[in-house]
Amino acid sequence: MADAAGRLTKLAEEVLGAPLPVRIRAWDRSESGPPGAPVLVVRNRRALRRLLFKPGELGLARAWVAGDIDIDGDLFEALDRLAGLIWERGTAAPKPQRAAALRALARPGIRAAARELLSLAGPPVPPAPPAEEARRHRGPLHTLLRDKAAISHHYDVGNDFYELVLGPSMVYSCAYWGTGEGGAASLEDAQRDKLDLICRKLGLKEGQRLLDVGCGWGSMVLHAAREYGVRAVGITLSEEQATYARKRIADAGLADRIEIRVQDYREIHDEPFDAISSIGMAEHVGRARYAEYASSLYALLKPGGRLLNHQIARRPLADEETYRVDEFIDRYVFPDGELAPVGRTAGQLEEAGFEVRDMEAIREHYALTLRQWVANLEAHWAAAVRLTSPGRARVWRLYMAACALSFERNRIGVNQVLAVRTPDSGASGLHLRARDWRG
Repeated sequence: MADAAGRLTKLAEEVLGAPLPVRIRAWDRSESGPPGAPVLVVRNRRALRRLLFKPGELGLARAWVAGDIDIDGDLFEALDRLAGLIWERGTAAPKPQRAAALRALARPGIRAAARELLSLAGPPVPPAPPAEEARRHRGPLHTLLRDKAAISHHYDVGNDFYELVLGPSMVYSCAYWGTGEGGAASLEDAQRDKLDLICRKLGLKEGQRLLDVGCGWGSMVLHAAREYGVRAVGITLSEEQATYARKRIADAGLADRIEIRVQDYREIHDEPFDAISSIGMAEHVGRARYAEYASSLYALLKPGGRLLNHQIARRPLADEETYRVDEFIDRYVFPDGELAPVGRTAGQLEEAGFEVRDMEAIREHYALTLRQWVANLEAHWAAAVRLTSPGRARVWRLYMAACALSFERNRIGVNQVLAVRTPDSGASGLHLRARDWRG
């Protein structure tokens, strides 16, 4: 069939009910769409079969990961143009999207075009999902074993790969960017400033005991022990992270002050701690377990101890029961991950007994951080593919770019919530002046 791009453009515009904001280049080298726009490259007919058998975001995601579709041009611009038509990160509702697509395909005006698409797609056999797709688990969410498997899917993909993306800091959470004189000028500086801000909010002092929940590659405990003289325990469910963190700690000569464990927060029984940091970990907890998470951390703290909960948040919905986890993120990035509005997070911390004392929203900082990670990945693309797989590298590039735009568009945010296990006396231990973290 000649002019596959033109026919695909016509069908897409019929289904979407709007002009297609990108060009299409098909496998027959035909092109269609607005001149100068980013180009959606449809490399083969298999891409169409993926969309036919899984209409909506999951079909597109599988086609992207498998390399059946690609973007020629600025990825951020292409995603920004397509976001409002296909998904908005954190608020996607795949089932209604599929139903709308099927209703559109049933309209008499495009039935002929749909038949053309079926003929273009080739054999009516669903393609196998890419190997990078997470194995689907059955049974209750957020059991100890299921959480460990979910964490392994995302984090145990190779420390060398993460070094390329994250840079020397090896911090996989939102950095803290400054403005003007003295502000962070590099990703490494911004990550150091974030870690130091958390240490100051926690009021860390020499000799205190810190627990870092979801310690990653050990950057927080290293900074806290080296700069503030604390004794620290870092826990992670990733064997690869733990191995890497222990080596860093040994190389820094801090093995006598820092312990790294492969352990779930529900398995800690050697409290109390003076302070707890949880940086980019609570997104994995899930709403069914969040009350348990908050109560567990409260019980691990001494009276007067502080918790710094650094967590991504989504916008609240009019009907919270309609919330569905983004299919691409769930299948390829963070299996079983869930986002909650910041108000719910603060409320559940207080229900557990905490006194919430401060909340700092740093949404724009995460957009800047993600753009730096994407730039790192693109600059080391060949090495990233060699260390993982072409599909895995494509997953990381798409998810980080799409999330950067979601932070910029205020679809998701990130907040540092400082909470205190205030003793019965009512003395919080915080300085009277707001945001003076001397304690």
